[in-house]
Amino acid sequence: MKKILITGGAGFIGYFLSKKLLSDGFEVVGIDNMNDYYDPSLKQARLDQLNSSPGYTFIKMDLADRPVMERLFDTHGFDAVVNLAAQAGVRYSLQNPHAYADSNLLGFVNVLEGCRHTKVKHLVFASSSSVYGGNTKMPFSVHDNVDHPVSLYAATKKSNELMAHAYSHLYGLSCTGLRFFTVYGPWGRPDMAYFLFTKAILAGESINIFNNGEMKRDFTYIDDIVEGVIRVVGRPPEANPAWDKDNPDPATSWAPYQVYNIGNNQQETLMHFIEVLEECLGKKAKKNFLPMQDGDVAATYANIDDLVRDVGFKPSTSIEDGLQRFVEWYREFYC
Repeated sequence: MKKILITGGAGFIGYFLSKKLLSDGFEVVGIDNMNDYYDPSLKQARLDQLNSSPGYTFIKMDLADRPVMERLFDTHGFDAVVNLAAQAGVRYSLQNPHAYADSNLLGFVNVLEGCRHTKVKHLVFASSSSVYGGNTKMPFSVHDNVDHPVSLYAATKKSNELMAHAYSHLYGLSCTGLRFFTVYGPWGRPDMAYFLFTKAILAGESINIFNNGEMKRDFTYIDDIVEGVIRVVGRPPEANPAWDKDNPDPATSWAPYQVYNIGNNQQETLMHFIEVLEECLGKKAKKNFLPMQDGDVAATYANIDDLVRDVGFKPSTSIEDGLQRFVEWYREFYC
């Protein structure tokens, strides 16, 4: 694995993953359409750092543009692809559903086709903890059924897993899906709750806390996520010889296909998360409690036993350390 394509290369995870791969000696090509779902200047600031690195190439382009995607794959001959590009956000999917179809479905077909026709050795793609939808059995396990999404965003991520499996079966394409759990840290997405909380608290404005503060999340620091992704990239999945059609395991297959949870394996209440953030900021929040939003889930919690067993991934960053690092970056970048 020497040359790696990262879609969503100007995004939060794409930025940190590119930095780590470049420092490890890989050649990285990043693509991104630089849309304005959130402030493009933050994406550009990430890119400004990456563009100064030897071995990095950035191309502004859209996954949904089929001819451009075909030329990209034909030109570069990637060893591996990490697909992080997607229209993100659960709540935004209620207002702009077509953006999710274009990026998360049509765009992903173009990625799959590029991998198939150029013999990419391993496709790693971002799924989401949102696929667990109406499931309440905790911690969430990749071996449980996830056929009841509660948002279009979640449905598109589940669709990606199904589409990847079909290509794995039909063409022998090694595919690994990673269900990310609430990733946070410096350079993060401004639409995420911790980012919005920080901005509001420093400005003396109220923060909106949904489900009356009874939310629980498996918060995962960005450095831990990147370490897990890199270990997975170097380990293309193999067919599971014990896969049983009478008792099908959703996480594996007779094809070279695998799904992992990638989270902190520790559930935190949102209120505790806010208390830690208040301490890091040295300022109390004005709290506005609201009911549950459509498409949201009350709790997430990752079982990562398979990831620990297969690649030795074990997160190590506490929310106290992670939020302190975020606040330090935020003050430097914005204040």
